[in-house]
Amino acid sequence: MEFEGLVYRVLPVVKGTSARGEWTKQEVVFEIPGDFNRKLCVGFWGDKALEAASLKPGEQVEVSINLESREYNGRWYTEARAWKIARKAPEAAAPAPELPPISIEEPAYGAMPVDDMPF
Repeated sequence: MEFEGLVYRVLPVVKGTSARGEWTKQEVVFEIPGDFNRKLCVGFWGDKALEAASLKPGEQVEVSINLESREYNGRWYTEARAWKIARKAPEAAAPAPELPPISIEEPAYGAMPVDDMPF
């Protein structure tokens, strides 16, 4: 599954040790634009955790994830695990349209300025 979104928040790195050795996990919360903006927390493991730690809030990215659910003591837990991340190039802002010059004509000597105000 893939999605495009904005980096909302980079959470602190979590490290630990298991029977297989040491592990590192970096969680990042993304905001997915749409009619109702949704937020999704995605976990990055191992070497991908280092790459995810360099993300900055507001950065646009494309993320590929696997969704996995598992049961523990009768309850189900779902995790989004990233396996690929690609930064999107920021879109160049369109140049502002050039406005025509404003000419201010001074009234001729002795001419009365016209006031269109009704009062």
